[in-house]
Amino acid sequence: MGQGDTGIRAAATEQPAASRSRRGAVVAALMLSMALAALDSTIVSTAVPQIVGDLGGFSVFSWLFSGYLLAVTVTLPVYGKLSDTFGRKPVLVAGAAVFLLGSLLCATAWNMAALIAFRIVQGLGGGALQGTVQTLAADLYPLKERPKIQAKLSTVWATSAIAGPSLGGVLAAYADWRWIFLINLPIGALALWLIVLHLHEPVRESSGRRPRIDWAGALAVFACGGVLLTALVQGGVAWDWLSAPSLALFGTGLALIGAVVVIERRAAEPIIPGWVWRRRTIAAVNLALGALGLLMVAPTVFLPTYAQAVLGLAPVAAGFVLSVWTLSWPVSAALSQHVYGRIGFRNTAMLGIGTATLILLAFPFLPYPGEPWQPALLMLLLGGALGLFQLPLIIGVQSTVGWEERGTTTASVLFCRQTGQTIGATLFGAIANGVLAARLGGAGDLDAVTRALGSGAPAEHVRHAVADAVHAVYLGAAGAAALAFLVLLFVAPRRFPVLRNPGD
Repeated sequence: MGQGDTGIRAAATEQPAASRSRRGAVVAALMLSMALAALDSTIVSTAVPQIVGDLGGFSVFSWLFSGYLLAVTVTLPVYGKLSDTFGRKPVLVAGAAVFLLGSLLCATAWNMAALIAFRIVQGLGGGALQGTVQTLAADLYPLKERPKIQAKLSTVWATSAIAGPSLGGVLAAYADWRWIFLINLPIGALALWLIVLHLHEPVRESSGRRPRIDWAGALAVFACGGVLLTALVQGGVAWDWLSAPSLALFGTGLALIGAVVVIERRAAEPIIPGWVWRRRTIAAVNLALGALGLLMVAPTVFLPTYAQAVLGLAPVAAGFVLSVWTLSWPVSAALSQHVYGRIGFRNTAMLGIGTATLILLAFPFLPYPGEPWQPALLMLLLGGALGLFQLPLIIGVQSTVGWEERGTTTASVLFCRQTGQTIGATLFGAIANGVLAARLGGAGDLDAVTRALGSGAPAEHVRHAVADAVHAVYLGAAGAAALAFLVLLFVAPRRFPVLRNPGD
């Protein structure tokens, strides 16, 4: 591990989740499983016009994405605890089966309401895919080799980000939008077959008592997350922030937070144990990656509109400006082990997020209207910085816990990142629309500008307004990055208390 993190605690002997001879097949299954979740977040978006044209429901189509996101986010803590209790394999197999069932149901949807409901079923399985795959990646590899599998998983996400929209467009244009969901079935079936055949987890010592499942806590967490995320996703969109539905949802969410705290304190095996927030390392990583989810909204949501409205690019070219960060992110992540091996997990992450802060601050200083290579260069640099930030934190926090706590720890990290993205979409959407309203005399918002791009280039004053709105969003993202830096500086321990296992 080098000299960076020398705070080592004694750890129980931990066998790998599969023998080395079988590990390649299991890794392939994990990459296929991750591809299912990664593609699903990009492939559907390009088929929305065909879906709406066939099923109707334009006013509620956004729930195709919101419903899936809600289901994934609120189930992450539940699946994390279940994987620590019963093992990774049964949770991953069950989650993949639910995801594939949801995909099949989506392909048979007869109206928009049914499709949204089936997308939620997909999300219930997607939560297991995301959390359990990341946990198994740590189980399979000793500490010094974990960057290999994490780099492979990062490459899956990068490839999906680039290929997903194109594949979705091709299937919608030349086949049928239902194939977007049917294509999951052979991929998922192959992943399931490899997992069932090759993943053999070591037998753990039994305590002699039957595992107790905190069903009340799981239901409370699910209800609390669902209510609060619905309030954030729909607030300012389906209803005003200070309207009765918004206030009712936030009030109910706060009451459910209290219920979750009470239930989890009394539970013998809580879904969200208190140690997740009492341990400085885990709490700091949760907060830092929550800030990462927040800042990621700026480029992923707003940069394509900026590229089309301000730079005058076609949708495909605008997508390329964004996608370049998926090229540098996995490369930087794969190389990060050489940095944190010398200076430690915390300092490496601080170096990455500090650099990201400066890059985000540079965006508002781009010349107007500028050239496409300028934001593309910033995105390339940003991907490199965030790869240096995220991967050391994930590997570092997974390395501070044993097998029996790793699923819960990984799920808490992913839950915070997902929640940060939801909050970021709401917060930065409000900032962008506020700036646009101020620049355009109270008329128009970013959604209206996006819809208008299909009918031709916007007027010059609109282009200036969009540029100002996106600049404001990037300043907000820089603030989120600075917050992550401060969390690591003042909350995270200087050296992560790494558990040393055989092979590390």
